[in-house]
Amino acid sequence: MSTDAETAPIGLDVACHLNVLLADASSDLLPAALDALAEAGYVRVVLPPLDPSAIDTAALRRTFAARGISPITIAGQAPGADVSAEDADERAAGAAALRAAVELTASLGGDQMNGVPYGLFGRAPGPTSDAAFERSAHEVGRVADYARERGIAMTFEVLNRYETSAINTAAQAMRYVEASGSDNLRIHLDTFHMAVEEGDLAEAITLALPRLGYLELGQSGRGGLARGAVDVAELVRHAFDSGYSGRVGVEAFSRGILSPGASDMLAIWRSPYLDGVGLAQEAMRVIRRGFALSTEGRRAARLARLVHD
Repeated sequence: MSTDAETAPIGLDVACHLNVLLADASSDLLPAALDALAEAGYVRVVLPPLDPSAIDTAALRRTFAARGISPITIAGQAPGADVSAEDADERAAGAAALRAAVELTASLGGDQMNGVPYGLFGRAPGPTSDAAFERSAHEVGRVADYARERGIAMTFEVLNRYETSAINTAAQAMRYVEASGSDNLRIHLDTFHMAVEEGDLAEAITLALPRLGYLELGQSGRGGLARGAVDVAELVRHAFDSGYSGRVGVEAFSRGILSPGASDMLAIWRSPYLDGVGLAQEAMRVIRRGFALSTEGRRAARLARLVHD
């Protein structure tokens, strides 16, 4: 049985990845998907990578604004445009791609850019060298400062070993932030990746807390948050009890919803769910349950009861 704190809209800033519901932002079902997210209590949507030349930016912005949903974009790197590369021209191209993604974010009406800006996505042929780590951090730090000038918060996602060799743990992320020299670069932790790499997920959240800008909640099997190896509600409680006051995100992937290309890239071989709206609704209940267990959540529930009374 749900408590009032678990179901009431108590000011949580929660995003849902669009791919939970749809394969891409060009779908005719986008307005209905955003309506469903707004009804479930989400205030943001994380977009898959976008090609600015293939979208109507102004129309997309109106679609988001009409529903009170703010977009969060994803930025990355590509061969020939990689901020970690030894070649200066290739690093410059990578930084230019990130700045272009900042501009796209602003054009869509967003104020946050996530992604993997520090190098190429995918299984690496070997460890990332210290020199590449430093080169990448320097370039990304400069872009983070540029993003801040445009009103955009820039984060970088910590991935598991099968998707990068650059940054796999919260400790490495904190070293990357320090190496960047930027006060504006923020860490994006994802519990799916953390479950692979961290010995203690709660401890990792605490370690990253000073620079944590986005806490994404993903279950071990990439499906619903309520069942799996990750105790999502407990991690939400821990984060807020530790002083986190930032945004929380939901991510899940199903081959029955993703495009074949995206499924292959992310190694999504199964369909752990087919009802994206139902998954998003359940995820919000899990998040609210975790928040309700925190000191801040109990305080919010008491204030809500006082206002209601």
